[in-house]
Amino acid sequence: MKKNMGTIDRVVRVVIALVIAALWYAEVISGTVAIIGLVLAAIFILTSLVSFCPLYLPFGLSTLRNRLTKGG
Repeated sequence: MKKNMGTIDRVVRVVIALVIAALWYAEVISGTVAIIGLVLAAIFILTSLVSFCPLYLPFGLSTLRNRLTKGG
């Protein structure tokens, strides 16, 4: 699994997940919307931890900056 998520992408996903969790905790969202939101939040956290988003693969996307390597 090759990393394809940059730092900003990972931070934004964690912030969105925290907002969804806070909305659920404050009972602003409930029912089906809350379940879908919490599942999405869990996916955002998981993909942020591993720095890999499977949905980027079919589109060839990557938010990871290319780092210059020595001699290359």
